Amino acid sequence: MSGLTPERDQQFRRMRDVAREIFTSALKNASIESAFARNVHCERRVLRIGDDLHDLDSYQRVFVVSIGKAAHTMAAALEAQLGSRSFEAGIVASSAEPDTQVRGFRYFHGGHPTPTAESIRAADAILKSLTALDSASLVIFMISGGGSSIVEKPVDDDISLPDLAATYRTLVHSGAPIAEINAIRKHLSAVKGGRLAQAAYPAQQVSILVSDVPDDTPDALASGPTMPDSTSIQDCERIAAKYKLIDQFPKSVADLFRQHALDETPKSDDPAFVRARWWTVLSNQVAIDEAAAAATRAGFAVEVDNSCDDWPYDKAAAYLLNRLRELRRSVSRVCLISGGEVTVTVRNGGIGGRNQQFALACAEPISGHDITVLSAGTDGIDGNSPAAGAIVDGSTLGRVKDRVGARAGSTEAVRHALSSFNAYPLFDALGDTLVTGPTGNNLRDLRILLAY
Repeated sequence: MSGLTPERDQQFRRMRDVAREIFTSALKNASIESAFARNVHCERRVLRIGDDLHDLDSYQRVFVVSIGKAAHTMAAALEAQLGSRSFEAGIVASSAEPDTQVRGFRYFHGGHPTPTAESIRAADAILKSLTALDSASLVIFMISGGGSSIVEKPVDDDISLPDLAATYRTLVHSGAPIAEINAIRKHLSAVKGGRLAQAAYPAQQVSILVSDVPDDTPDALASGPTMPDSTSIQDCERIAAKYKLIDQFPKSVADLFRQHALDETPKSDDPAFVRARWWTVLSNQVAIDEAAAAATRAGFAVEVDNSCDDWPYDKAAAYLLNRLRELRRSVSRVCLISGGEVTVTVRNGGIGGRNQQFALACAEPISGHDITVLSAGTDGIDGNSPAAGAIVDGSTLGRVKDRVGARAGSTEAVRHALSSFNAYPLFDALGDTLVTGPTGNNLRDLRILLAY
């Protein structure tokens, strides 16, 4: 057995429950419905989005495009604020099949994390609809995370769907942060990096953003289909060299790099953006604020530290645990919250994701200590596993030993799961996964560290 007294075992169980409650509260309160209620309103046919007002009667057509993991939730929230008669029609492209559909929308079930044939069909349908718009039209774009693969069309006809999927896998497993991954995606796509905005020109455009990218890089969201692209061909070539990607890409993509044949994406001086506006209504910061409020209600002193955003998971784990120990010296009960994402370079991986990898990396350093660590994705999906993330605490190593028996030591079992990127089976055996199912939202990840 793990050697815990019943009292200690109960304490660890209670703190794991507290961590789950903090995460669940953040998910509930950082909702798309509440964000739309604050930022989107229609009265007497005048639509307010952020600080902008649009007289719907001044447009001959109002068309809506909603893409990403939160596409259906955003379409439903828009209808709740406007009513279905306020817009002519629309397209929803998401990675999950909703239980119901919003009237007036065509639905596409695109792929994630790699594009599928349905992703390309969605892109073709959107491009065809946008090119039919004119200057008397208003197009409302609603963009959320995951849109990069859910709606996709290669910029070069020589790039087949299998080549496109292989390119995505190479990028996702490269260890590059999402902004660098998206720089390359934009330049290989007919819909990203502002190219949807070009297709919609000269219509009036407004984009409502539910962001899963850093606040200072909004054009990285879904690879920025409606925004001027801040990255360049030179950036793509530098990133490809940095991560040695060209030899890993399929030939059709590698040839574009070797021949310096990438086409540049539209920049801020492109006419497509003269009548375009963008409003971020929900972001990782809102989820952080809601988690902080829940932790405060639970009696913890709260500190937020996002400085390890886009760090390798093991470096981020070491940094945040050290920061937690520093805070613990002056406060009896402290909650350290960290938003954003960590990176994992996967080689021949098993079942898991970056959140479970981060959590498992914390298990050995906190063994025996009154510390609980939760890491999870607000979209409810962590890598290729059914979980959103996982929890570890000071009892995890002891409980692993109970599960693996005499065949291996607990430390060896944890290290093997880390090195093989196979964290999910271990967490599943312990009952320490967080399984929410797809949440219909996507605000990056939350890491919640409790010391008590």
